[in-house]
Amino acid sequence: MQTITKVFDTYEQAERAVNALEMSGVHSADISIVANKRNGNLASVDEENSAVGTGAGVGAAVGGAAGLLTGLGLMAIPGVGPVVAAGWLVSTALGAVAGGATGGIVGSLVSTGLDDDNAHIYSEAVRRGGALVAVKAEDGLVEQVHRILDGQGPLDPVALGSEYRKTGWSKFDANADVADVTKPNRMDPMI
Repeated sequence: MQTITKVFDTYEQAERAVNALEMSGVHSADISIVANKRNGNLASVDEENSAVGTGAGVGAAVGGAAGLLTGLGLMAIPGVGPVVAAGWLVSTALGAVAGGATGGIVGSLVSTGLDDDNAHIYSEAVRRGGALVAVKAEDGLVEQVHRILDGQGPLDPVALGSEYRKTGWSKFDANADVADVTKPNRMDPMI
């Protein structure tokens, strides 16, 4: 099994990717999504029925017959702020925070096999309004999952990191002021 992680500029791109993954037969329990609430297009999430706060549970967010996206929950991730999220990665990230483990979202991404630099870039991208999709893919589905995710226009982590570093950013800081975002993710997607 391999974990494939991509970050998108918009929630809509991530949503299309999740829907396409589920339609192709990838089980919703193997998919995670984390999208910054500041993205502005997340009106479909019912905030009144969602828990907010560090370590808040996501209820029945881990899939089911209706699909992963029907279980989105609202919560706060240190350094990122309010996000809507669902899936196994969320449990890992919140478990690390609740248990006092270092790393939070970055540590969770690294534990899935993502290299440290990209884990920091992807976490910062979510902080700046992006949406992350992570998929646990069986060996026979790896190529298909890459094709589906790449078809939705993910951001290039190398170019994104380069843009962030131009503003003085060096790595994701979970203790940074969430409101102190210097630049959104608006970049050309990977081809």
